[in-house]
Parts: sequence; structure tokens; C-alpha cells
Amino acid sequence: MSQIIDAVPTHYPNKILYGHQNISSHLQVMKITNIPHWYFERVVFPGEIRLFEAMPEAILEIYDGNGVTGVLCQQIACNTLRLQTFLNSNL
Repeated sequence: MSQIIDAVPTHYPNKILYGHQNISSHLQVMKITNIPHWYFERVVFPGEIRLFEAMPEAILEIYDGNGVTGVLCQQIACNTLRLQTFLNSNL
């Protein structure tokens, strides 16, 4: 399903499809905050795989939802999460 509300800004034509899987037993929140004029945030349930579009320079932040507040537990360069790379490492 396409989610237009947080679409990649049109002045970034080089968007790429990426994937992230929550392999923990806790709720996670994934965010991208290093791209100006764009806000991206999604909840990822345990075991869930999330596909998303972003630009190559984006950094994905993973917050662990264990407890009342989320704690930043990972920062991942989106280029390492390209769909082909993601599929090869999760098969």
C-alpha cells in the first residue's frame, strides 16, 4: 500500500526502495530525520518487515519501544538496506 502523506519530496528524484525487519520481541519505531523538509516515522511490530522509499543519503534511526519511552538503539545507512541487499540477507 502506498502512503502519500510522507512521500519523498519531489526535489529528490533518486529515491530507492529499502527494507527493514524488526527481529526483536519489542515494538520499534523507525525514523529518518536527516533529510531536510521531510518527516518519516513508522511503527514496526515484532517480526514485521517494512518496505519504504528514501534517498540514498538517508539514515534510518531505530528506536526500541520497550517501556514508556523509545530509546535510539541503531542508526543504519539506508544504502545498506536496499531491497536487493535486504532480500539476500533475509532469505
